[in-house]
Amino acid sequence: MDPLKNVAQSFYDETVIEPGFFILKFNNESDDFQTFKREVSANFIQFHFSIKGSASFVFNEGNYKLPIHEGNSLLLYNPQRDLPLDLFLQKHSWVISVLLPIKKFHSLFSTEANYITFLSDENKDRKYYKDAPISPSMAIVLNQLMNYNLHPTIKPLYFKAKAYELLSLYFNRPADADVEQCPFLADEDNVSKIKKAKQIMVARMAEPPTLQQLADEINLPINRLKEGFKQVYGDSVFSFLFDYKMEVARQLLATGSHNVNEVGLKVGYSTASHFIAAFKKKFGTTPKKFLMGLNA
Repeated sequence: MDPLKNVAQSFYDETVIEPGFFILKFNNESDDFQTFKREVSANFIQFHFSIKGSASFVFNEGNYKLPIHEGNSLLLYNPQRDLPLDLFLQKHSWVISVLLPIKKFHSLFSTEANYITFLSDENKDRKYYKDAPISPSMAIVLNQLMNYNLHPTIKPLYFKAKAYELLSLYFNRPADADVEQCPFLADEDNVSKIKKAKQIMVARMAEPPTLQQLADEINLPINRLKEGFKQVYGDSVFSFLFDYKMEVARQLLATGSHNVNEVGLKVGYSTASHFIAAFKKKFGTTPKKFLMGLNA
């Protein structure tokens, strides 16, 4: 259909954020339902947000309907077949959709998008579907998009900023949540293996295994261990381990029960000089000066 279509008190507006990255706005303020159709290929991931009223997505020539109600969202992806957008919009209803290619989506989470778990041979044909409530912060962004009234020349930049903000909020988790940030690592077996990898590194921090040894121990290919660990814990395996060791060292020093050499040995440094250099790299001060500061 046309990028902008007015039907009585209804409209459909499509904004290009970047090549292949779209925001679609559906607004039906009439007293009748409206339908909107748009082709969407299999390499796209779809996010749909019902801001007001309700709607349904129609599949298989009307044989299957997926409802979406006010205050809820849908994530849809099926690499096995195209999922054309066939929206049945109830009266006085608003929906915003975000469409982007799956590789573009993965690149938002990782610089190694081609190696992400979801794109591996065993997972490449897996479908994803998720419904979730719209958070208050997401609702603000969605209403800003729906009620946009700034100068037209600002629209591309404004919508681009809001699209990224919306996706960030969609995947936001509490800081202490021990879950993956990218939903396509959501295979429970893989997540449990990544968590086991962390436990192994923590338990054996003084003499940790190599990455290959760790990958073998948890039975994951090394590239999936590296990518998965970064998605779940936000850092590489050894960068995470370094930060963990330094935090343990700081806490041990703070107890006053161990000297610098002892603490260094406990966290895996055979020489005091190496430990002191690592501690200074992390905290900007030496262990001795740190202790002096505690006792000042």
